[in-house]
Amino acid sequence: MSDQPEKLSDVKMDTANLYREESYTDLKTGGIRKLVPIKTDGSEDSSREPIFSGHTQLMSPHGPLPIQGAIEAKTLEEAVAGFPQAMEEAMNKMIEEAQQYQREQANKIVTPADLKKESGLII
Repeated sequence: MSDQPEKLSDVKMDTANLYREESYTDLKTGGIRKLVPIKTDGSEDSSREPIFSGHTQLMSPHGPLPIQGAIEAKTLEEAVAGFPQAMEEAMNKMIEEAQQYQREQANKIVTPADLKKESGLII
């Protein structure tokens, strides 16, 4: 049986897993998002660690390519220092996934029936 709610009114926030979002940028390289754990009254929950993620974009022949990934850090200072490595890892992961997709597509066996379906031709 599915854990999905049957009605929108059945959707409930997980009050034990609330975060406040903070955003930091240098206005040229990228940004860092910090998710600060909070209690339901809005005060910080010091029993949980903050979560950091970074985002930037690279220019490609087809335009800007967004890159984002998690940054292992406990403080903003650590997140800033870890930003370049995290973005490089995210980029490498994206490249690996694209190469895997290309390999899967190249290994597909295309039959005449597949070509008919793709082209919409009725023969």
